[in-house]
Amino acid sequence: MTPVTGREPGKGHLHPARASVLWALGVAGVAAASVAVTFAMTGDNLQRPVLQAVLINWIVLPYTLSGIVAWWRRPDSRLGPLMVAVGLVTALSSLQWADSPLLFTAGHLVDMLPPVLILHVFLAYPTGLLQTRFERLVVVTGYLVALLPQVAKGLLGVRPGSLLNLVEAAALGTAIEQGQLLAISFLLLVGVVLLASRRRRTGRPRRRPVGLLTDAFALGLVMLALLFVAGARGWASFEIIRHLTFLVLGLAPLAFLAGLLDARLARGDVGGLLVDLQQDGVPDLSPSLARALHDPSVQVAYWLPEFDSWTDQDGRPTTLPSSGGSRAARVIYSAGVPVAALSFHSSLEDERELLDAVVAAAAIALENGRLHAELRARLDELQGSRTRVLEAEQRERQRLERDLHDGAQQRLVALTLELGLLERGLGSDPATAARLALVRQELAVALTELRDVARGLHPAVLSGHGLAVALESLVARSPVPVRLAVHVEGRLGEAVEVAAYYVVCESLANVAKHAGADSIEVALASGGGRVTVRVVDDGAGGADPEGGSGLRGLADRVEALGGRLRVWSPAGGGTRLEAEIPCR
Repeated sequence: MTPVTGREPGKGHLHPARASVLWALGVAGVAAASVAVTFAMTGDNLQRPVLQAVLINWIVLPYTLSGIVAWWRRPDSRLGPLMVAVGLVTALSSLQWADSPLLFTAGHLVDMLPPVLILHVFLAYPTGLLQTRFERLVVVTGYLVALLPQVAKGLLGVRPGSLLNLVEAAALGTAIEQGQLLAISFLLLVGVVLLASRRRRTGRPRRRPVGLLTDAFALGLVMLALLFVAGARGWASFEIIRHLTFLVLGLAPLAFLAGLLDARLARGDVGGLLVDLQQDGVPDLSPSLARALHDPSVQVAYWLPEFDSWTDQDGRPTTLPSSGGSRAARVIYSAGVPVAALSFHSSLEDERELLDAVVAAAAIALENGRLHAELRARLDELQGSRTRVLEAEQRERQRLERDLHDGAQQRLVALTLELGLLERGLGSDPATAARLALVRQELAVALTELRDVARGLHPAVLSGHGLAVALESLVARSPVPVRLAVHVEGRLGEAVEVAAYYVVCESLANVAKHAGADSIEVALASGGGRVTVRVVDDGAGGADPEGGSGLRGLADRVEALGGRLRVWSPAGGGTRLEAEIPCR
């Protein structure tokens, strides 16, 4: 058996042709960082060139290198290319430190792009795709605000030395710049709100590096917004805020790398999973899988083709979580047919390598678990079938009892009354009177026997007055003295009451016929969600539950309700019968 997931074969592995692209991007990132240092040290526009070079490369190198790693590990995600773009565009913005008008103009045009790219990365984590239309609107608006005002500022002469300068209107250009900074800061704060809403919707991440990463996202956007507001307002603390902002922004890719490393190390837990599967020998894989995945909420579901449904380990129907919420699922196939599915916290989708390793390790055990769940489902179906048969039998008994009571019994009673009237009308003929009295006596016996048959089919007193009264009437007809103790509060379910009644009824009949007992004790009590029926006699013992249909039929009736019937009957030591029936 080779379980696989719904992903395409080979997906998640880097194509060999892309390896050269990643190497080229790595070289380009290092070269861009070197160029930024060169322009910072040789330009005449910077007051603290060393600090400026360190700050900008604190963004360029981590984002470029982390993006390359992300692209390599997850080539089907757009997150890696976006992170590389952050690093390279940030390096391009350092061109405005150059003395060349052409390079200065190019650097000035992309100067506001890095913050919007960072916003794009944070909102697109971990798939590289924006989740909602509103997020796409925010990012597109950010790109427009970052690019168009830069062109306008260049045309209005805000940046002397730009090749775009056409007119000298620095005051208007400065006003545009302030509006641009405030607009970008507003979009960044909107991004913080979107991240907070996502956190509230999906819950806190399971792993600490992932939590650190998401916290760094929100803090970085807040710091960027504060930086732009400080620039627009001309705050004296602008430089301090700027340094702190660069420091925080550089933490995000480092936290991302820590998350990848943590996921890589977590694959070592797969060895522990294999040990658990060998030692436990239990069909329930959820605890072992939860330990391997570091997610206590892991649940296993199995696909049962015969029932056309998913079930849990105990064979009960269940459903897989829908996409987009705090829960996710991984379906496992064998030969194109679903075998099982893992349900887990949605943050685990960021660690596909770990999921793949755990699924591969637990493959055979999952198939065994599916077989166990199928067996439980079949047993539940059999139990339900037995219960339905028992209920159908009971309904038929009730129908027959009503038919006898309303039909044959009523006719016999009416016939007895007619004979009484006929006897009085015939006068004093002794022979005729004697024959009529004999007929009336036989009718009375037939009526009694018919009532006994009807009572055996279904005790009407049980439906009308409850179990305690029905047992009292049963004990009153017993030829062997019976001590009865009933401790039941209120009415029980009809099926439970009928089963308990017949346990006592059949037991009393067996004692009277076979045990030769002098006394019987009957005790019935409810508690703990079940009813316990106990019948004890001081007879000859030696009863065999498998030797006749009576006790076996009682056992079937009790077990059909999920209960258990036990018999202790040593030879010469009396018989003790005990039934436990769940209350429904």
